[in-house]
Amino acid sequence: MLSTDRTSRVKGQGGGLSARYQSGLSLISVVIVGGLIAFAILIGFRTVPAVNEYMAIDRIIGVLAKEGDNGKPIIELRRDFDRRREIDDIRSVSGADLEISKDDNRTIIGVEYERKVPVVANVSLLIEFNASSRGR
Repeated sequence: MLSTDRTSRVKGQGGGLSARYQSGLSLISVVIVGGLIAFAILIGFRTVPAVNEYMAIDRIIGVLAKEGDNGKPIIELRRDFDRRREIDDIRSVSGADLEISKDDNRTIIGVEYERKVPVVANVSLLIEFNASSRGR
């Protein structure tokens, strides 16, 4: 009886697996899925420097807003941003690009900018950033 169960499974009868009923990814499907995954990883690696720059700008703006709350003039805040951007290697924004306003005793600093990230050949990714100290 045991030998007939094995035979029926091999032939695809009785709920067993056979080559005719198996499903999965073919070689072409694996290559296509692998290509899509590689492209997604490429875009991820290309955008990391832009996101790191945004995080550095956001951090600097937060520190400068606290200094502005303590009475530092706007000109000094712009100058301090330029000094700190040299240290953090920020190229997309300068101190002149900052929008600085003082409401009551609070300093609000913000900047909007775009960063173009080359992906492949003449294909680029445009990322719009908006950093602000308003939510602190």
